[in-house]
Amino acid sequence: MTGLVPLFYDSAAIVHEGEHVTEAPTTYMTTLHLKVRAEAWPWLDQASREVNVVWNWGNATSAKAARPFAGKAKWLSGFDLDKLSAGATKCFDQIGADTIQRVNGEIATKRRQAQCAKLRWRISTGSKRSLGWVPFKAASIKRTGRGVTFCKKSFRVFEAERLEGVTFADGSFAQNALGEWFLNIPVKRPIVRDVAPREAVGIDLGLKRVATTSDGALLDAGAFYRDIEDKIAQAQRRGHKRQAKRYHAKAANRRLDALHVFTSSIVKDYQHIVVGDREQPEAGQDTDGEVRAGRRLGDAQDAAAVQGPSGRSQRRDRQRKKHHASMFQLWPAHRPQRSKAARCKGMDL
Repeated sequence: MTGLVPLFYDSAAIVHEGEHVTEAPTTYMTTLHLKVRAEAWPWLDQASREVNVVWNWGNATSAKAARPFAGKAKWLSGFDLDKLSAGATKCFDQIGADTIQRVNGEIATKRRQAQCAKLRWRISTGSKRSLGWVPFKAASIKRTGRGVTFCKKSFRVFEAERLEGVTFADGSFAQNALGEWFLNIPVKRPIVRDVAPREAVGIDLGLKRVATTSDGALLDAGAFYRDIEDKIAQAQRRGHKRQAKRYHAKAANRRLDALHVFTSSIVKDYQHIVVGDREQPEAGQDTDGEVRAGRRLGDAQDAAAVQGPSGRSQRRDRQRKKHHASMFQLWPAHRPQRSKAARCKGMDL
């Protein structure tokens, strides 16, 4: 059966791998990232503080069980924490048992991945506070109207039409640095199998241009941050921290949008995509290695020449050179020596 081409029957592909026949999946999971409207943010802020209490309790309990004062150590799982936290919902106003169980499961998963008995604490107040996070199970969230319902609370979201006709999975509400809340919910969607119009394309990565395709398409390194650098500096000097964070988020969103538009067009137009690798061989093995290294070095020099050092960095370099020069003049041969009486002057001996 080798050499057979893949067959498609009712959008389900039969892939032949040697003598084995496997059926390709017909659905895939993707995560929807929808912004929650502002009227629900205070409720989510309070719920996130309750989630932090549960997290810190589970973290401390797991660490104490792993390193007990006396007795045999035990590595607690998510089910063990669920048993210990049974009946804790009466202590909270917003979150329910499903959220507590999701937090316990997340603690157990992160401890197993990190291979450590204790994780970091989640802080609810102060400048070092943790960003809000409220997990939920798929059974505890329902689709209603222009949003969803969770813990008997309605949450309106932007682009609510994207929630139509999809199957929910376990997700969460998450907060960004600006204090805005988003609904992150994995959904299952069918795989649409179609053939791209073009055969293949090669992509070469660079510095001045982020990507260059073999067909001539270019993705330039846009000045997404440089365009608003002056506005960010003004906001920081005036103490407008929230406005500065918004400018940083704007630069990040513009960069992500440019990458998304470029990569989406490539995926839709080509069947096979090959990304070039400029790995430099060892010295003496390949004569072209020097050429490639020179080309990469030239790109780096061009990028440095285009950007140029900022005025602040130039002033810092001058101050550093001046400081080092004076330090070398005084240390160690020309350092003035004080007498014992001068060193003891003003001291209560």
